[in-house]
Amino acid sequence: MGFDPGRLILHRDTHHGGIGFVHPGRVISDDERGLLIWVARGSVVAVERSLDGRGPRDFPFADWMAQAREPRTARWNGPGVLRFFPPGENHSVWFFRDDEGAFTEYYVNLEESAVRWDDGGAAGIDVIDQDLDIVARADGTWRWKDEDEFAERLARPDLYWVPDEAAVWAEGRRVIKRIEARAFPFDGTWCDFRPDPSWETPTELPKGWDRPVVART
Repeated sequence: MGFDPGRLILHRDTHHGGIGFVHPGRVISDDERGLLIWVARGSVVAVERSLDGRGPRDFPFADWMAQAREPRTARWNGPGVLRFFPPGENHSVWFFRDDEGAFTEYYVNLEESAVRWDDGGAAGIDVIDQDLDIVARADGTWRWKDEDEFAERLARPDLYWVPDEAAVWAEGRRVIKRIEARAFPFDGTWCDFRPDPSWETPTELPKGWDRPVVART
């Protein structure tokens, strides 16, 4: 299942069959290297919140999971961001930028690899975030991020959706070798990307944005 360049698709973070967030992104390319999308500043998004409007970092993990939750619409207010999903790999790479559009750093999101879906009017990818992340610079330096959050959640296997801690760390270390070697995609590819000024920023999510999460085999 391929996505045509220019198509607007939905990047959905999921867990336990629910939706953590929905971000619409414009397809830049979809080829043997992977899927590359652009999420524009000001795009409408949906983000899981408690019924009183708080997010997961406003609670201890167990308390968050005990909350009644629902997705609520909001805006992507940060600078636009490229997101790259290499095929069959358990991470994505986000290209962070400053307000002027200059590249600042790579953000490696460790996650179960993207599963695609296409309902015609709406299409996208479903991933399962594994919480541990890596922040890297263009010079090959890097640091882990959210280790404490990862540990807190691993302590509650009855609630958490990550079954194999070692596999997550191993994936991160594998990516770190690429970062240190400045190998693709950490070799400067796409760092000078500029979006097509004719692209419209999505102001509404398409019908079907909350369709059932794709089952993993």
